Amino acid sequence: MKNAKARPEAKPKAEGAYHHGDLRAAVIAAGMKRLAAGDESELGLRALARDVGVSATALYRHFPDKEALLDALADEGLRRLGALQAQAWLKAGGGSAGFKATGIAYVRFAHEEPALFRLSFTRKIPERYRETGGDGGETAYNLLRAGVGEALPGVKDPDVAALHAWSLVHGLAMLILDRRIEWDEAKVADVVALTFGGVA
Repeated sequence: MKNAKARPEAKPKAEGAYHHGDLRAAVIAAGMKRLAAGDESELGLRALARDVGVSATALYRHFPDKEALLDALADEGLRRLGALQAQAWLKAGGGSAGFKATGIAYVRFAHEEPALFRLSFTRKIPERYRETGGDGGETAYNLLRAGVGEALPGVKDPDVAALHAWSLVHGLAMLILDRRIEWDEAKVADVVALTFGGVA
């Protein structure tokens, strides 16, 4: 009698493997985890497919190529930034204090999530996001524009004022990420408070 053919041992699933539900969300979460760990060089479809425990071909329905995946990660980064700024605005009670809090939250996000921040602001907004109502950055920008309106009700051009504020916090964030200046939240708060000639 021939020996029964040994069955191959089942391979253990990767930690955090995808089981059911939203595969797109699972892949984005895996990408966020790699970015947080400093593994931004390993953001390919194959690497993330391994992370969630599926084949790379299973991802093509959601991400036709790596560029689409990176766009989705960048968009998620902008959405997270907008959510953090909204929380900061509400916690500070809106008005001038809320305006200042959103600026500090912007710089803090860059400091705490440098790889995600850089990815989010170096990807060009794809046409598909414009067609579906904008990218994740719209939330953050609309909040900024509303903040300008409340903090400076007499401003002549809210869009110019919003761009001024955005330029300040983005420039400050990049100076910190490029290690031109050290991270110091108290100093960040002081610099943001100088926006528009001393809004505190």
